[in-house]
Amino acid sequence: MSGFVVTLSIAIIIILFVILFFTFIPVGLWITAYFSGVKISMGTLIGMKLRRVVPSRIVNPLIKATKAGLNLGVDQLEAHYLAGGNVNTLIDALIAAERANIPLGFERGAAIDLAGRNVLEAVQVSVNPKVIETPQISAVAKDGIEVMVKARVTVRANIERLVGGAGEETIIARVGEGIVTTVGSSVSHKDVLENPDSISQTVLEKGLDSGTAFEILSIDIADVDIGRNIGAKLQTDQAEADKRIAQAKAEERRAMAVAREQEMKAEVQSMKAKVVESEAEVPLALANALKEGKLGVMDYYNMKNILADTEMRNAISKIQTEDKPSNE
Repeated sequence: MSGFVVTLSIAIIIILFVILFFTFIPVGLWITAYFSGVKISMGTLIGMKLRRVVPSRIVNPLIKATKAGLNLGVDQLEAHYLAGGNVNTLIDALIAAERANIPLGFERGAAIDLAGRNVLEAVQVSVNPKVIETPQISAVAKDGIEVMVKARVTVRANIERLVGGAGEETIIARVGEGIVTTVGSSVSHKDVLENPDSISQTVLEKGLDSGTAFEILSIDIADVDIGRNIGAKLQTDQAEADKRIAQAKAEERRAMAVAREQEMKAEVQSMKAKVVESEAEVPLALANALKEGKLGVMDYYNMKNILADTEMRNAISKIQTEDKPSNE
C-alpha cells in the first residue's frame, strides 16, 4: 500500500512539473519559430519571461520579419518592446517600406515609433499620398468683400522628417495663412473668382512644407463662396460711431448752455437782492436827511406824492393792459 502511495505521489509531482514547465516555457511558440527558420533557444524564452516580456509579441513579429527577408535579431525587438514601442507595427512598416523601395532602417523606424507616430501609416502615406481637407477659411479682398475658400491639400509623408517634423495641423494652418494672404492682396473679389488657381500657385510658392513631416504635392481649391460686404459694414459702423460722438458733443454743449442759463438766473437773483438791499437803505437816508436838516418836510411830502402818483399811473396802465383783449 505504501508503495502505491509513493508511486502516485511521484506521478502527481511529475504531472505538476510538466504543467508548470509548459505554462512557464512557451514550447509551442518555440516549435513554431523553429520550423519557421527562426533560431531561438529555450533559455532566451525563459529570459523573456523573467524580464516580463510577452514572448509571442517578440517571436511572432520576428517570424514575420524573417519570412520577409529582414535580418533582425531578438535583442533588437526586445529592446524596442521594453522601451514602449509597438514591435508588430514596426515590423509591418519595415516590410512595407522594403516592398516599396523606401529606405527605412530599423533604427529610424524604431525612433519614429517611439516618437509617438504611426510608422506603418507613415510608410503607407509615403506610398499612397493623403488628402487633407482644410476647413472653410474666411479672407477679405481689398474691395471689402469676404471670400470663403476651402482647399484640399495632397501630401506625402517624408520619412526623413517624421521625427521632429510638424504634423497635419501645421500644414492646415500654413495653407490657411497663404489663402488669407493671397485673397487679401487681390484688388477685387472678382479676381479670386475668375482665377482661383492663383491661390494654389501663390501658396505652393511659399514652401509651406518646410519643417513638416510631409511633402506637399498639390493644393486644389475645392470651393469658393462670397460672404459679407465687410468694407460696407465697417463704413456703416464708423458712421454710426461718428454719429454717436456728434450726439455726445451736442449733448455736452446743451448741458453747458443749461448750466450757463442757471448761472445767469442765479446772477439776476443776486443783483435783485442787491437792489432790494439798496432800496432798504433809502428810508434810513431820508431819515438822516430830515434829522440833519438837509431835507425839508414839504420836500419829503412832495416826493411821497410823486411816488403815490407814479404807483397810481402804473396800476391804471396794468388795468388797461388786462382789459384790452376782452374789448377786442
